[in-house]
Amino acid sequence: MASLKTTTTAPTTTPKKKSRARAPLPAIQTGQVWQMQDANLRIDLIGKTLVHYKLFRGGVQRAPVSLTGKAALEKFLVANSAVLIEEQKVQKAQK
Repeated sequence: MASLKTTTTAPTTTPKKKSRARAPLPAIQTGQVWQMQDANLRIDLIGKTLVHYKLFRGGVQRAPVSLTGKAALEKFLVANSAVLIEEQKVQKAQK
């Protein structure tokens, strides 16, 4: 009879793919302009919990002022893959 050779090999593991985490959004500040696929969003005023903003769609130069919470706006920007294109420094009036 022929002898059977048994070979043992170490179990092969496939390397785990690291998911590329998206860079966190910069802090929302007054004067920022965020660009999305079909619209631009300009932040007008930031309060303690609410944000006043204008959402420009298409070539429209006028847009109504909208109001929403900070967390909701951040979720909206992430969901629409918004990119910060302009950041204006708003200076307080000196007395």
